[in-house]
Amino acid sequence: MRVVVQRCKRAEVTVGGEIIGQIGHGLMLLVGITHEDTEQDAKYVADKVAGLRIFEDESGKMNLSVMETGGSILSVSQFTLYGDCRKGKRPNFMAAARPELAEQLYNQFNELLRAQGLHVETGAFGEMMDVSLTNWGPVTLIIDSK
Repeated sequence: MRVVVQRCKRAEVTVGGEIIGQIGHGLMLLVGITHEDTEQDAKYVADKVAGLRIFEDESGKMNLSVMETGGSILSVSQFTLYGDCRKGKRPNFMAAARPELAEQLYNQFNELLRAQGLHVETGAFGEMMDVSLTNWGPVTLIIDSK
């Protein structure tokens, strides 16, 4: 499982011009799932995301998690995170999980975040989406369960 984590001041996702997920300050997540991923990968990454200390404390140090700041999460599935660009000009997406497995693990990942008390908004799995955010910092990290 691979997740791009972006600390944001705001983020939203739209489908067909309609906003389906929107948050204020918190984390924007782009979530990729490979065919080898399991529930343990989803749990590992959810725990890591929830506990990442990437928000400033009163001293200006990155010492607080999204949970400690009362932030929210916007989670968007993105199979292209497993695009292999090493050969040719067209990415190969063979490492991305089949939709049936990916959707199940994506939903499970979001539920694991919610179970930790986080407010989680989502995109629409498998749909063409427009995603926008104001990256705060900017701070962008990649978490990979492997």
